[in-house]
Amino acid sequence: MSLNTTPSGERIHIGLFGRRNAGKSSVINAVTGQSLAIVSDVAGTTTDPVRKAMELLPLGPVMVIDTPGLDDEGELGALRVKKALQELAKTDIAILVSDCTQPLDDTERHLIEAFEERKLPYLIVRNKCDLLEQIPQPEDEHTIYVSAVQGTNIYLLKERIAALAPEDGEGRRIVGDLLQPGDTAVLVVPIDKAAPKGRLILPQQQTIRDILEAGAAAVVTRDTELESTLRALGKPPRMVITDSQVFGTVAKIVPEEIPLTSFSILMARYKGDLGTLVAGVRALKKLKDGARVLISEGCTHHRQCGDIGTEKIPKALRRCTGKALEVSFTSGVEFPEDLTGYDLVIHCGGCTLNEKEMKNRLRRAAVQGVPMTNYGIFLAQAGGILARSLELFPQVHDLLEAES
Repeated sequence: MSLNTTPSGERIHIGLFGRRNAGKSSVINAVTGQSLAIVSDVAGTTTDPVRKAMELLPLGPVMVIDTPGLDDEGELGALRVKKALQELAKTDIAILVSDCTQPLDDTERHLIEAFEERKLPYLIVRNKCDLLEQIPQPEDEHTIYVSAVQGTNIYLLKERIAALAPEDGEGRRIVGDLLQPGDTAVLVVPIDKAAPKGRLILPQQQTIRDILEAGAAAVVTRDTELESTLRALGKPPRMVITDSQVFGTVAKIVPEEIPLTSFSILMARYKGDLGTLVAGVRALKKLKDGARVLISEGCTHHRQCGDIGTEKIPKALRRCTGKALEVSFTSGVEFPEDLTGYDLVIHCGGCTLNEKEMKNRLRRAAVQGVPMTNYGIFLAQAGGILARSLELFPQVHDLLEAES
C-alpha cells in the first residue's frame, strides 16, 4: 500500500516519551525532516498525545506519537501523564527522549521498566549532546546520543529505529491464505449509511486487496442482489464473506456447502485471537438480569439510526438472552483500564486499531477475568450460525463443536 492509502492500523506505531523539555518534538522534527511538532523552550508545550501518519525511511509508512511530558504537574498534568502512558498499549517501538546534560531520573527509569515489562523494543535517545564537551560512549545497546539541533547521529537514530521494527509477518493474512489462485470469493456489502459516501468501509477494502494479492477474484454485491449474483457465477464460489449486519439474511441465501463467514470474524483472526473471542461468546449463557455488558468500538463515527453498536447489538442481546442487561458504550481510545465491573465485552473488529492495541485490549480483559468477544462472532451466535461461520477455521470450529 502507498503512504496515502496505508490505514493507521497497518502502520508501525512509534511512541516518543520523556520529561518536559527533553526535546521530544525536536527529535521528531529532526528524524522526519519536517516541522511536525511544535518546538518551544516553554516546558509542557505538548499537552496531549499527537499522532502523525507519515513515511519514515527506511521503515516506510509509520504513525509517530508525540506524548506530553511525564513530569507534568498538577491535576491536569496527572491526566496528561495518564494519557501518555495509555499510548504504550498501541506502541510498536518506544523512544525515551532524555536530556543528556542530566542523569536519568526516577520517572525515566520507571518508564524503561514499563517498556521492558511490556517487552517493547525501545531506544533511550540522549538528546542535546551538542551541549557536552565530548560525546560519551553509549552505556548500553539501547542508548544513543543525538543532537536534534545540529543533526548529530540523527541518521544513525533512524537506522536504529528501523532495526527495531517488528517482523512484517508473511503469515498474517486476512483471508488470502485460505484462497488459491483462480478462486472466487463473494463479498456481501450492504450500503452502510455510516460509511463515507462513495467509499467502502476499511475491512471491506482490506479484504478485497488481500483476495487480489492471493490471485483470486473478488465479486462484490449487496445482500439484495446476492441470489442473482450466485446464479450468474455459474459455479459455486470458494467462500462468501458478509457484513455482520446481514448475517442472518445471507445465511438463508447461501447454500450450506459454500463456506460462509464475516468481515468481523476475519478481522478477529487477523488482529486479535479468534479462539479467545469465540470462547468469550459462551458468557452469553451465564448472563443474568442486571449483568453489565460493554460494547466497544475502536473508531469514532457519526451515529445514525440503526447503528450496529448502539442499536442493533443491544437489541440482539436482549432478544437472545431474555435478560434485562445494563449496556455501556465506549469508542476510539476510551477503552477502560478497569474492566472488572463488566460481565462481558463485545468489541468491534478493530480495523482502525493496530494489532498491538487490539491484543492489549484482549490481554487486559483476560487478566481481569472478563470474557470478550466481537461483533461478528456475537451476531453469528445470536443468529444460530456461529458453527457454520467458523467452518473455514477448522481448529476453532472443532473446539466449538467439542464444547457444545
